[in-house]
Amino acid sequence: QVHLVESGGGLVHPGGSLRLSCSASGIIFNSYAMAWYRQAPGKEREWVATISGGAIIYADSVKGRFSIFGDNAKISVYLQMNRLQPEDTAVYYCNLDVETQSGRGNYWGQGTQVIVSS
Repeated sequence: QVHLVESGGGLVHPGGSLRLSCSASGIIFNSYAMAWYRQAPGKEREWVATISGGAIIYADSVKGRFSIFGDNAKISVYLQMNRLQPEDTAVYYCNLDVETQSGRGNYWGQGTQVIVSS
């Protein structure tokens, strides 16, 4: 079983920065992709960024402001968020596509709240 723990959320002023972290525990044989999603109040969960092998892609809404990076040795993924805006307020979730003893699976963290407000 894979368990993801997220941290780094909080309250920040517009223009500020936060770094989110997500660490996985469990027996993981291979990591195919690591991603971040977010869900704003009253909205559907939306994709933010993915890192897979050497490829990194971002949603247009965060491109140029957010950076995703991962540590395969630690099975961890991070999201550096700069120039935060009120519309970035959401619960942020990490998502890992990994291979375990049970085969390939998709796992979610519990979410970490980010509030951007003056």
